[in-house]
Amino acid sequence: MKSRKRHLWLLFSLLPFALLVICFQILPLFTMVAESFRGDGGVGWGLDQYTKALTSKYYLIGLKNSLVISLCSSAVGIVVALFAAYSITRFSRRVRDFLLMLSNMTSNFSGVPLAFAYIIILGSNGLFTLLFKQLGWTTLASIDLFSWFGLVCVYVYFQVPLAILLLYPTYYGISEQWRESAALLGASTAQFWRFIGLPVILPGVVGTFSILFANAMGAYATAYALVGSNYNLIAIRIGALVAGDVAARPELAGALAVLLAITMVGAMLINEWMMRRVRRELG
Repeated sequence: MKSRKRHLWLLFSLLPFALLVICFQILPLFTMVAESFRGDGGVGWGLDQYTKALTSKYYLIGLKNSLVISLCSSAVGIVVALFAAYSITRFSRRVRDFLLMLSNMTSNFSGVPLAFAYIIILGSNGLFTLLFKQLGWTTLASIDLFSWFGLVCVYVYFQVPLAILLLYPTYYGISEQWRESAALLGASTAQFWRFIGLPVILPGVVGTFSILFANAMGAYATAYALVGSNYNLIAIRIGALVAGDVAARPELAGALAVLLAITMVGAMLINEWMMRRVRRELG
């Protein structure tokens, strides 16, 4: 009886969290999927919105741009994080904790504040832009922050610390005894990483890449604050269809959002598969 009361109390304590999940995740998700199968103006049912989304050159370019920016920013982020995370593991515990705390803070600095910070620093009249002009460094001064390259630079900023946090534990799967054994057998550092180190961390690298990809695909506030509607990204197109200045088309926005969600879920499934493989190999 006492145990039953305890379980009831535990279930009751979870009620606020369950309500939040239902109201702000499950219901919006259900509504989005349902709307994606409605006709324009909410009339009728069918696959018209998906047909429009997958045959419109305008939206396909937006999806392509999102995919390219996500892949490029994820690739740059993972390469930088590979070396940075390994370097962190070689520091003392105190320095490691500080660097990880710094990475944690910077990984959460995104959205409108991040775009504003970049505009102040590298915008048309940004601090460094004016400094580069004064120094005569025309190549750096001519960087267009409000372009594809500028978007990739901003995306990389919040991708790198997230990748560091995810990759950092992976390096602890490499035992020090493996290094010593490899050295005793005459293997060079490059050979150790080629035949032992990289195969061990590879699943973690692929899993982290999939998370970075999903993170970039879903980014909206940073891109919108930086380029507005001047650059065709699928997240911005969805926002414009829901709250655009011309005409709202929530049904088409729902279909695009479902396609975007499928892409992100696919990336997360790859991550889960790779993480399961890592745990199996390390266990």
